[in-house]
Amino acid sequence: MKPTITAFERSPDRGRGLARDMRVRWALEEAGQPYEVRLVSFSAMKEPAHLARHPFGQIPTYEEGDLTLFESGAIVFHIAQTRAGLLPDDANARARAISWMFAAVNTVEPPLVERSMAMVFERDKPWYEQRQPMLDARASKTLGLLSGRLGDAEWLDGAFSAADLMMVGVLFRSKPTGNLEEYPNLSAYVARAEARPAFKRAFDAQLAVFTDQPSTG
Repeated sequence: MKPTITAFERSPDRGRGLARDMRVRWALEEAGQPYEVRLVSFSAMKEPAHLARHPFGQIPTYEEGDLTLFESGAIVFHIAQTRAGLLPDDANARARAISWMFAAVNTVEPPLVERSMAMVFERDKPWYEQRQPMLDARASKTLGLLSGRLGDAEWLDGAFSAADLMMVGVLFRSKPTGNLEEYPNLSAYVARAEARPAFKRAFDAQLAVFTDQPSTG
């Protein structure tokens, strides 16, 4: 049975790979696992059928047999645990990769998302000019520490793994804000991941949802 994931019927990112189903698509592509996609509208995301899959009314979700999961990190972790190629065989290396997966969503992503959301939604607020330097500093500190740890390495810990998939998934969402421009090694890290065939297939699949939509103009 193919797993089924959910994705935006009309993604706010206009198919640029920023929606979090991208991470799940990418993991499935890396694992060579065919999958189905259920597209949901914003209104359908708040209806009981979808809330039964995702209690917070978001995407993505993952269904396989009698298993239903939500949260992109948890879904990617499940895929990595149940398919070959996304986590190292060595127990210690595997544990380190899992640590990096948690770090991507718990440590790196929050300050980057908070900064980018403020830039989009708070520019006209009276507190924006005072608050933004703090958000910039937090994002820069996090990226600086990550950049220092990555150094000249190709991937976070040896070979490519779900750790890199999740970390690049977070960094990729920051590209439009220019956060990565002062960290050449992080920009190169993301570019290496973007060059992977599985990433390209996942990106093209997400873009196709947008390009297949009828024009409203």
